[in-house]
Amino acid sequence: MKVLGISTSPRRNGNSDLLVRRALGGAESADAQVEYIRLSDFKIGPCIECNSCFETGVCVIKDDYQILLQKILDADRLILATPVFFMSVCAQAKTLIDRGQCLWAAKYILKKSPVGEREDRRAMVIAVGGSKSKKQFDCIRLIMKIYFDSLGVRYESNLFVNRIDEAGDIEEHATAMEQAFKLGSALALRQCIERDRPVDVELF
Repeated sequence: MKVLGISTSPRRNGNSDLLVRRALGGAESADAQVEYIRLSDFKIGPCIECNSCFETGVCVIKDDYQILLQKILDADRLILATPVFFMSVCAQAKTLIDRGQCLWAAKYILKKSPVGEREDRRAMVIAVGGSKSKKQFDCIRLIMKIYFDSLGVRYESNLFVNRIDEAGDIEEHATAMEQAFKLGSALALRQCIERDRPVDVELF
C-alpha cells in the first residue's frame, strides 16, 4: 500500500503542510508505505493549452511534472493538502491540477485509463482557511472531484478547517491533528466501503 502526500502550500510548515504530514503518520500506523512531497520543491510550469495531449495523452512541457505525475500514478492512495486562497486551492495546487489536462485528454478523448486496470485507488483532501466562512471549501470540493475523476481515483474523504491562519496555529487545534491522523489511517485500509459522497470532517 503506497500512500503519497502532497503539500501544495507555498509556506513550509504551514497549517495544511503540518496536517498532511500528520495524515501520513496515520497511514504509516496502518502499515502503509508513505511518501511526503512538498510541491514547491518541484519546478512545474502552467498548462499552455497547446492541446498536444489531445493526440497523445501526454504533456509536451518538459519539467518536473513528469516525475511527480509518475509518483501520483504509482500511488494506491493520495492525500492532497492546500491552503485556501480566494475561496479556492492555492496557485501551486491549481498549476498541478491544470497540468492534468493530459489526464483528461487521455481518459475522455483517447479513452485510455492512466493506470490501466488497477482498482481501488482513493484520495483525501485537506484544506485550511483563515476565513470564518463555511463556503470557502465549496470550490475545492468541485475542483478536486474533477481532478480525481481524471486520475481514476475515488474521492474518499475531506478534512476542512477554518479560522486557522498563522503558520503553526494548527498544532494547537488538537481535534484537527487527531482527525488528520484518523483519516490518514482509514485511507490506508484495504477494505473498500462504497459511498455516494466523500466522508466530510468539517471543523468550523
